[in-house]
Amino acid sequence: MENVISSPRTFNQSARTSVFNSSCYFEEDFKYILLPVSYSLVFVFGFVLNATALWIFLKMRPWNTSTVYMFHLALSDFLYVLSLPTLIYYYANRSHWPFGVATCKAARFLFYANLYCSILFLTCISVHRYLGICHPIKALTLVKSRHAHLVCGMVWVLVTICLVPNIIFVTTSRRNNDTLCHDTTNQEAFKQYVDYSSVLMVLLFVIPFLVIVVCYYLMARALCQPRLGVSASQQGAASRQKSIKLIIVVLVVFAVSFLPFHITRTLYYTSRVLELNCEFLNIVNFTYKITRPLASVNSCIDPILYFMAGDHYRSKIMSYLTIKRRATSSQTPLNNNQGIAMVYKNSPPREEIDK
Repeated sequence: MENVISSPRTFNQSARTSVFNSSCYFEEDFKYILLPVSYSLVFVFGFVLNATALWIFLKMRPWNTSTVYMFHLALSDFLYVLSLPTLIYYYANRSHWPFGVATCKAARFLFYANLYCSILFLTCISVHRYLGICHPIKALTLVKSRHAHLVCGMVWVLVTICLVPNIIFVTTSRRNNDTLCHDTTNQEAFKQYVDYSSVLMVLLFVIPFLVIVVCYYLMARALCQPRLGVSASQQGAASRQKSIKLIIVVLVVFAVSFLPFHITRTLYYTSRVLELNCEFLNIVNFTYKITRPLASVNSCIDPILYFMAGDHYRSKIMSYLTIKRRATSSQTPLNNNQGIAMVYKNSPPREEIDK
């Protein structure tokens, strides 16, 4: 985050940035190593994993409901990682943005669009799995893939509408010879941005997270209850395992990416608005900057969800790898067999050898 104003003092500008007054400065040298390195890793792994996921999804038609949600989740992650090279350059160049205001707005928009689209798509996947476990008959008759397409379209529209103010708030500013790309807004509008961000967090993070927790509680209770007249081995062991894997992966994504980011961001915003002690602000700022790249790691964790919770996705990968392995291994043995056949063809008959 680059909510700064120029400082009247003369000091090492690359190491410190002025906050809301000239008496408090952030020591931020660490981010010029942390952010370029972490974003580079997310870009490489996220690009490869999500491009592969999209390619496999496109070959899996027709899609079921879960596949529709997973495809849109992979698409959201892929669009986000495409924006990372500009941010890698920005932080590696010590907070100098040469790409213009529009590109700055686009990069910040894609971060928050991916963040909240991921949360909502994971919520959709969780609700769908809840219906399959707790209300299987209704899920089969009422939930179709065309409904999932409609829901995904509504998610994209909702997130875009909610982020329109963010596009307006985000801007660039000058600091000495550098151009900063704020991920919030300029200092004058910061308090208004905090109010907007708080409402956005409740709508697109807190409420979906509570929905997921309720769904997983009801799923766990249903999975732990034995069905009358059905033995334990007949109670859908595969479905139970898949549901447990889904719960684990989604909770890991929230624990690693979403919860730390929203908690530390809230602390940081509140501390700045209340103008708390400068030393405390530095600690909160440091913690927030560490959790910010974690919010991007979900782009690399989500493909694990496709492999663990998506049967068709997993089987498609395994069949592709098997075909590739057979194609690679069959080339050398084929040539050897051909050589053996030629030797055998040119050899004398068995009877002549025995003689």
